[in-house]
Amino acid sequence: MTTPDPELDPVAESASESPAASTGPSPEERLQDAEDRVLRAQAELENFRRRARREYDDALKYREIDLLRDLLPVLDNALRAVEAADKTADVESLKAGFRMTAQQIEKLLDAHGCKTIETVGQPFDPAVHDAILQQPAADVAPGTIVAVASRGYRLHDRVVRPAQVIVAKQE
Repeated sequence: MTTPDPELDPVAESASESPAASTGPSPEERLQDAEDRVLRAQAELENFRRRARREYDDALKYREIDLLRDLLPVLDNALRAVEAADKTADVESLKAGFRMTAQQIEKLLDAHGCKTIETVGQPFDPAVHDAILQQPAADVAPGTIVAVASRGYRLHDRVVRPAQVIVAKQE
């Protein structure tokens, strides 16, 4: 049989020593110390929860900041194009400026994981396409997309906006 460790077992300590010879904390003091440690641990846990919640709320509140920082130069270019339109009558240079701005937006969307949904020549898929019209098409199988009214976009595996398409029907 092993002898109990007086550090771990307050009953063994009191049985092995006389009350007058005891130099360590009393059982009541140990109990109070343990209760204090429990209260401190609970307070630390509550502080951690509050801090984590505040950080989570901030992350949600400012989640678009990177996208906005990337969009601002595109907006600057669009505003420059509008100013240039007021000063010139050269339609071709305005078209080129807007084309470059559109390409800049497409690159930005792609960099943020937003991809264009494939359309023309693809079979109609109601999960990613919204058919706005059906029209007869001679050289295309029924159910195939023949034109796009507005592009659709997907962010990773979710559809942001379905593509509005025109679908071939049987003649």
